[in-house]
Amino acid sequence: MEQWINAVLLGLLEGITEFLPISSTGHLIVLGDLLHFEGNFSKLFDVVIQLGAILAVVWLYRHKFVDILTTLKSEASSRQFVFNVLLAFAPAVVIGLIAHDFIKNVLFSTTVVGWAFVIGGIVILIVERLAPPARFEHTEELPKLTALKIGFFQCLAMIPGTSRSGATIVGALLLGVSRTAATEFSFFLAIPTMAGATVLDLWKARHDIVNSEWSLIAVGFVVAFASALVVVKGLIGFISRHGFTPFAIYRIVAGLAILSWVYHWFG
Repeated sequence: MEQWINAVLLGLLEGITEFLPISSTGHLIVLGDLLHFEGNFSKLFDVVIQLGAILAVVWLYRHKFVDILTTLKSEASSRQFVFNVLLAFAPAVVIGLIAHDFIKNVLFSTTVVGWAFVIGGIVILIVERLAPPARFEHTEELPKLTALKIGFFQCLAMIPGTSRSGATIVGALLLGVSRTAATEFSFFLAIPTMAGATVLDLWKARHDIVNSEWSLIAVGFVVAFASALVVVKGLIGFISRHGFTPFAIYRIVAGLAILSWVYHWFG
């Protein structure tokens, strides 16, 4: 029963944090430590349930996806959009395959998450004030080189606690993409990125997972999907009104709290 409760709590946390620039992986690692939900299976669990949250975007933007797929032959903008997403995804494929084992074995730690939270929060505060004026208001109009550069920014999120959406959005803002377009492009880029990460991790662990673990993954997956549906619906509107500063402040405070716990700064 304890493991089932852990799966629900982690799935809920994943769905809430996946598309916020505060790092879902970092939150999962910290909560996993607190729940003593650790080991190789926990790392696999954390990656796979992220796909559940990603599918929430597919569902919410289903009309856009259907429109793109049905107009690929006739509309240049649809072909450009798909090409840009795949182009931005390419750096993660190359770097992810090369660094996969190092990331999982060395960087998946609460200490790394704490420092990444703080540094990432500071970077977001700086970018919010120094980012150039937006030149691209819509995801369909991004130049190919801009999309590729955003893909390299996304690779920074391979460091747990950095935030995939945070790195993607910050990179896009620095490249002159509007807040709304940067956030939406982060949504779309998450689909191939997390699908690829899930397939890779499941393939590597295919001989090690037992039936009870599949059940835990299924529970976390479904809960992550359901909670992400709620968050994604309101995120664009919140960001358009308040920007990313509230998330940066949260990251810094949470990061300092994590580091004080890790290093026993207060006894």
